[in-house]
Amino acid sequence: MKLSLSLQQDFQALELVLKRAYIKKVVETSLRHIDTQSDCEIGIACVDNDESHKLNLEYRGKDKPTNVLSFPSDLPDEMAQILETFPIGDLVICIPVVLREATEQHKAPLTHFTHMLVHGTLHLMGYDHETSEEDAEEMESLEIEILKKLGFENPYLEQD
Repeated sequence: MKLSLSLQQDFQALELVLKRAYIKKVVETSLRHIDTQSDCEIGIACVDNDESHKLNLEYRGKDKPTNVLSFPSDLPDEMAQILETFPIGDLVICIPVVLREATEQHKAPLTHFTHMLVHGTLHLMGYDHETSEEDAEEMESLEIEILKKLGFENPYLEQD
């Protein structure tokens, strides 16, 4: 599997210096863990509160910024089969929300960002935590396993 990554950093923060190679490694690890075989491409935008708020209101009807929004590709299976590289979709990550949540959860900013990147990638691949408790448990379990491969602790454990 080969990953093509488009990265747009409209918002940057000193507390969270993001490297393209690191983001690519996290997404590739996530995709390989769920046994993605085909070459694929993903778009990731790091945005501010205003952009996240606007998109969250428009697409989810929620009147606030959110940590990560996932926009899976809507390509029909027939089209996906003829493309050399399958577009899995786009992620929009709100850096100020991620930083605020990291502080509230007593986590390092990169730790929480990495979790949101894994979480969003799983959403792009069809995993969901809002439809049932069973689906939520499956998704959380995958996140824990992937983050462990990347050297991070279980993000769902209570922090002191």
